[in-house]
Amino acid sequence: MNETSSAQQPAIASAAADDELWNRESEATRATRGQRVRAYLVHVYTASGVAFALLAVVELLSDAPDARRMFAWLAAAVFVDATDGALARACHVKTRVPHIDGRTIDDIVDYLTFTFVPLLAVWRLGWLPGGTEAAALAWIVPAMMASLLGFANTGAKDEQQGFFLGFPSYWNLFAFYAGWWSTHGLVGLSAALLVAFTILTVLPVRFVYPSLAPHPWRMPVLVGAAVWTLAVIAMLPAYPDISATLVWLSISYPAAYAALSMYLDVAARRRGS
Repeated sequence: MNETSSAQQPAIASAAADDELWNRESEATRATRGQRVRAYLVHVYTASGVAFALLAVVELLSDAPDARRMFAWLAAAVFVDATDGALARACHVKTRVPHIDGRTIDDIVDYLTFTFVPLLAVWRLGWLPGGTEAAALAWIVPAMMASLLGFANTGAKDEQQGFFLGFPSYWNLFAFYAGWWSTHGLVGLSAALLVAFTILTVLPVRFVYPSLAPHPWRMPVLVGAAVWTLAVIAMLPAYPDISATLVWLSISYPAAYAALSMYLDVAARRRGS
């Protein structure tokens, strides 16, 4: 009996997937032209992150790259990433444009703006030890590859429990501090953290998914992220000539986020979830 049930499971799953696709296509045919246009525009909005990634790369490849402008473009991409989800849900993009997968667009853009461009900046601007650009690549390539594996992991986002699996590729955050550390004789700290985060990306440790953090932690995490973001934006015009006090104070939020992630991960494992 169990053997028969196991054999039937793939067919049942396939039938469920077919039903879901049919329901989405049916919903799409019932949607008005205006509703479909709005759904397409949300996808265009998500994809606009690629333009910001390109502008950041153009800045990095200029004769005298300005880290402030590069980070400004990346900040614009983060704003898109933080707001497109609500728009997608409001416009029912999954049912009104079922043949375009917004999550795929989101993952591609996120890899570029959270991983590829920030790590490219760390290499291009000489914020790591190595002596030469070729030697510095030895630090960057493993991080890029580990992050790519993280993005490709089907279990990378546990939306039910509110976790990311592995370090969630916040390389844009790392790059911001790496630039400051490099101008204050702390390049070794950047290198050590880069290696640590690269390893954590592929380990089965979990980090809090801010917008899906379990109660009562969700609001403190989101408010903290908003305050931290505003603090970084305020520091950007003077970057990297920022007060050490301000920099180390701003690091308190990422440190608290990491500590909370460790606490909640251990607690969840003890509960068997």
